[in-house]
Amino acid sequence: MADPATISPSTLLKDELDIVIPTIRNLDFLEMWRPFFQPYHLIIVQDGDPSKAIKVPEGFDYELYNRNDINRILGPKASCISFKDSACRCFGYMVSKKKYIYTIDDDCFVAKDPSGKDINALEQHIKNLLSPSTPFFFNTLYDPYRAGADFVRGYPFSLREGVPTAVSHGLWLNIPDYDAPTQLVKPLERNTRYVDAVMTIPKGTLFPMCGMNLAFDRELIGPAMYFGLMGDGQPIGRYDDMWAGWCTKVICDHLGWGVKTGLPYIWHSKASNPFVNLRKEYKGIYWQEELIPFFQSVTLPKDCTSVQKCYIEIANQVKAKLGKVDDYFNKLADAMVTWIEAWDELNPSGASKSSDLPNGPSK
Repeated sequence: MADPATISPSTLLKDELDIVIPTIRNLDFLEMWRPFFQPYHLIIVQDGDPSKAIKVPEGFDYELYNRNDINRILGPKASCISFKDSACRCFGYMVSKKKYIYTIDDDCFVAKDPSGKDINALEQHIKNLLSPSTPFFFNTLYDPYRAGADFVRGYPFSLREGVPTAVSHGLWLNIPDYDAPTQLVKPLERNTRYVDAVMTIPKGTLFPMCGMNLAFDRELIGPAMYFGLMGDGQPIGRYDDMWAGWCTKVICDHLGWGVKTGLPYIWHSKASNPFVNLRKEYKGIYWQEELIPFFQSVTLPKDCTSVQKCYIEIANQVKAKLGKVDDYFNKLADAMVTWIEAWDELNPSGASKSSDLPNGPSK
């Protein structure tokens, strides 16, 4: 494998990566990202009113899907895609035909490193994904594959090749990704700490995955990146990326893949309303005290050798063990199965390009 420090990512992955953006507004924020994003293909998932025209700056290569497109392409299975919630972004993962995905929210801007240089977040994500992970033994110098680092004394040589990296989880300067109660007690808190580190999350350890600065290997882990049933008609919101992260981490642990967190940083510009967030989150805050032990105890049988098989098994266990917590989890388990069925329909072996989808995207 090439040394990620010497890779020219934009040259290497220009035709192998899609940028997925969920939005309800004009994408003026792309102007700041133009130097970094313009070579790539964008998949824009428009939430809310499909009759509203979304303006995209000139010069970007993109396809745009609204709710009408989702309904036409998926038919009855469109019920698994959330409405009026950024969880709709996972439709973009499904219709992409690229190996890698980077997803970012439209209130995230280019951050600066401590020297004042603009951070190319996409470049760092690509470096994270193209270098191995070390989930089975923690390296105290963090990512040993970064320039200027290595494995420390005492690190087993048998584990130094690492394993494929499935997920690169980036962080945020300025507005931190807090839940509503923390927002309410710390309304003025801003994250100004730039930690120059990337680390592999150890096997058996869950983490709260944030979807606003996230990259992953779609060919490895794509079918697990379902952001659940959230938003309109659902009793919960703001747990879409959390749910995907818990499922993804359990599956990565089972299949022997890695998840990295740390660099890159983006600048998160806008704090969402904590009172609105509390209304969306309050059941999740209560339920997560049962959800976390559930995911910590999930075991997948040896015959679960694909992401799809693993995901269906998790769905079955969700229905069996969480259905008694609330009927919502029975609906969610059914939607998880529907998601996999829809994924496999749109992504058969030798699948055609997304532009060849039935009644393809709006433009």
